Amino acid sequence: MQKRSVPLHKKERPAAHREYQMMDSGTGKEFRELAQLASEICHVPVSLVVIIDEEKKWFKTAADLPEREFAGYITLCSHAADHPSGSLVIPDLHKDKRFSDDPVIMGEPHIVFFAAVPLTNANGNSLGTLCVFDNKPKTLTENQMSSLTILARQAVRILELQKSNSHLETLKENLSLRYEELQQFTNTVSHDIKSPLSSIVLTSEMLRENFGEKIDEENDQLLNVLNRSSSKIRSLVDGMQAYYRAELALNEEAETFQLTVFLDSVVEMLKVGHAADIVYPHDETTVIMNKAVLEQIIVNLLLYALRYNDKDKPVIHIQFSEDDENYNFIIKDNGKGKSPEEQEKIFELFMSPGYHDRHGMKGFGTGLLTVKKLVEKMSGKITAKSTPDMETVFSFFIKKRSSH
Repeated sequence: MQKRSVPLHKKERPAAHREYQMMDSGTGKEFRELAQLASEICHVPVSLVVIIDEEKKWFKTAADLPEREFAGYITLCSHAADHPSGSLVIPDLHKDKRFSDDPVIMGEPHIVFFAAVPLTNANGNSLGTLCVFDNKPKTLTENQMSSLTILARQAVRILELQKSNSHLETLKENLSLRYEELQQFTNTVSHDIKSPLSSIVLTSEMLRENFGEKIDEENDQLLNVLNRSSSKIRSLVDGMQAYYRAELALNEEAETFQLTVFLDSVVEMLKVGHAADIVYPHDETTVIMNKAVLEQIIVNLLLYALRYNDKDKPVIHIQFSEDDENYNFIIKDNGKGKSPEEQEKIFELFMSPGYHDRHGMKGFGTGLLTVKKLVEKMSGKITAKSTPDMETVFSFFIKKRSSH
């Protein structure tokens, strides 16, 4: 058997195989079907898609053959992978001086006809071959060779897709790790900020208590500024913590619960009392969804409606309906409303609502940002429509799920 030629890109092949992680690609269904199609097109009993790693160990990706026979097939595939001229067709191996004395020709599996097309990527690296075999002399038509070439390109596309998926999985793992680190950092920083804030507020209150009427107007204003600033920072920290806690709520399973009972508990938790009217359905409607997520959504929207309301008595209406696919909610208030420009930025961090609440504090938008995140994570959508000085209406839907 004559010495094989060395392909132009053989030195780059090990790096290419590591990049594609092909030794972990397994015997995928796509490759098996592709090999089967090659057999049917060429009317041959055996077709293989094979790749090779840097240690010259062939790895079967398309067919299950006895080890003894497979060794014979891959010897020829190895030659084709290293062939400098690309596609290789040998009608009768017994008449080819390069192979006439090869053991796979003289004995099992008695290969006579052989054709192969290299699996070449965009960089010109040969990743392996698509090979067809027969135990009798044979020729291929121009259309058959063209079809084999197309199938070889499809095999490379599959490998490219596997590589992209692998990169995406790695990126996903890295992002998940970064997110966990960011959560830990947020919790640590929040604790480190809130502790001195509590001391500042407590000190301010003690000063008022200890000095009482002795505090002049100027120093009283300074204490007010101190308290407002502390409250503002605490509000921002609480909002950021709530935003990251929302991710944990998404991990909980869907459950069946009565909507009215759920809303009763939410309103009770907010302790609105007679300060505002919250009107919602009182019936026996049941829903199946992530209860923790819905609670965070409703609570944040109600807090928004209460905080940014300039009326003597806020009035909030919660409406519910459902169809075959979605649970639909509407939360409508009688508050300040917003201009069209403000509505466009209502779900943006640090951009909403752009004015002070009824306590003189300016919001940061973390509550509505959390709501938008949760609704979209539940395959839903939320919109806001507002009329200045009259009302704001939030409409959102959540895709129905099955309980477990």
